[in-house]
Formats: sequence, structure tokens, C-alpha cells
Amino acid sequence: MAQEQIQEKKPVRKEDKTETIVRILQTDIPGRRNVYAGLAKIKGVSFAMSSAICNGLKIDKRKRVQDLNEKEIGAISEAVKNPKVPKFMMNRRSDLDTGSDKHIITTELDLRKEFDIKRLKKIRSYRGSRHALGQPSRGQRTKSHFRKGGKNKVVGVRKK
Repeated sequence: MAQEQIQEKKPVRKEDKTETIVRILQTDIPGRRNVYAGLAKIKGVSFAMSSAICNGLKIDKRKRVQDLNEKEIGAISEAVKNPKVPKFMMNRRSDLDTGSDKHIITTELDLRKEFDIKRLKKIRSYRGSRHALGQPSRGQRTKSHFRKGGKNKVVGVRKK
């Protein structure tokens, strides 16, 4: 009776430890992520933009990135570069150089941000001077925070 109750052990299925990585617009996206969260890994693409792209291309948001075929990846890349979304979803509205609405991504986003900060410093605006001093430029209080590095190192109080 005791032998009859012993159940056979099921063979343990080993999962593949290899991880697929899909490269979309110079960004490595883990293949196990779904498309919705994976697109948000691209610098300059928010979750709202990711949702709009998935809806526009009629791609299931829950589909894994590794399950996308080359045609879908190409369509996603093109949609991220030239999104057909409302004006308020763009991240560079009324560009100073051209006056048009754009959506910039990856390294171009970093460069534009850096040039904008340099321009603010050059015209000596309040925001530019705060950037130059390494202080917050959006009105936060600075009595107890934003003390990092430089001459103003905080010295702790010692007990005797």
C-alpha cells in the first residue's frame, strides 16, 4: 500500500538561461518584456507614447518583444521616429530653431538638452544661472538639501 501511494516524480523542466535582446533604435530591450514596457526603455519614449504607438500599429501591448518579427520592429522604429500623435504628446513643441513640433529620441535628446542649458547660461537667465551654480532651477527650497560636492562640503557634527 505504501508503495502504491508513492508518486512518480515529474521531470523538472529546465528553462533556457539564454536571454534574447532586441535592439530598437540603438537601445537594447530585454526580450522577456512586453512591447508596452519595452518601448518605454527607449530614451524619449514615455509610457503614453508607447501606448499610442502600439494602438496606432495595432500591436498587442502584452506581446513579448522577442516575439516581434522584423516587419513589426521596422514599423515600430519608423513610428517612433515619425510619430503620428497629437501635438501635446511631442517632447519638443515649438522648437526654437525651426518653430515646428518634433519628437526627439536617444542621443539627439541628450544633445538638445545640453544645448538648451548652454543657451540659458549664455543669455544669463535665472534658470541658466542656477544651472551654472549647480542649484535647483525649479523653485525647491535649498536650506537642507542640494548640498553636494565642491567647496560647500557639509561637515557633520561630532560628539565629544
